[in-house]
Amino acid sequence: MDIQLVPLQQFENFLICASRVGALIGAIPVFSSRQIPPQVKLGLIFGTALLLFPLMAPYTPDIAYRPMELGLLMANEILIGLMIGLTANLIFTAVNFGGTIIGYQMGFAAANIFDPQTTQQLSLMSQFQNVLAILIFLALNVHHMFFRVIVESYQLLPPGYLDFSGGAVELLMDLGSKMFLLGVKFSAPILVILLLSNMVLGILARVFPQLNVFMLSFPINIGIAFIVIGLTLNSVILILRREFDTMGENFLRIFELLR
Repeated sequence: MDIQLVPLQQFENFLICASRVGALIGAIPVFSSRQIPPQVKLGLIFGTALLLFPLMAPYTPDIAYRPMELGLLMANEILIGLMIGLTANLIFTAVNFGGTIIGYQMGFAAANIFDPQTTQQLSLMSQFQNVLAILIFLALNVHHMFFRVIVESYQLLPPGYLDFSGGAVELLMDLGSKMFLLGVKFSAPILVILLLSNMVLGILARVFPQLNVFMLSFPINIGIAFIVIGLTLNSVILILRREFDTMGENFLRIFELLR
């Protein structure tokens, strides 16, 4: 029985395809979590690349590569995948930033917990907001967008095309600067209410000097903050949905600027 070997050129093109797919899956939210075993990630990368390779094959160069050329081209593809993942992670970074601000104002400055996704210590409210954003991310099926983005990226940006002089770096910097504004939007209603609460407690401290305002402020601020979080939950969902919808447009702008 003859064993049909995969042609070397086709295997090289598959490696190029798997490089972009692997970098993207390893960088996007949820899938980049360190809670997911590496074996599962490798299986997901291999399976996704195997399914999408027939769609990407027409856009891959039909030439033989030297080892150095193949390595540089794979590094090029990995860089493109990481840029896509970075753009998506900016939204979750803004959510963590807003949660950190809320936690400090609520009195949770010293209440940090271990985040298994990043293996770092995060504030309690930052982790709460992050889990909420992940649930919304999955509920809206935003993770399906990345599989469409992979195919569209090969149509707009075939392997070997990567030009940073078109303004892609400036666009990423602009998106990064908007991250802080987005974090403030998440925390603004709670910050305003807590500011008013602290003003009222300050007035009470002047009127009733014997009142222990410091100990009283902790349960009041925590209770008020959670009530406001519950009341503004729909607004947070709308903001996240709008950001997730514009994320696809940002991907297309990056591909056009990298051509």
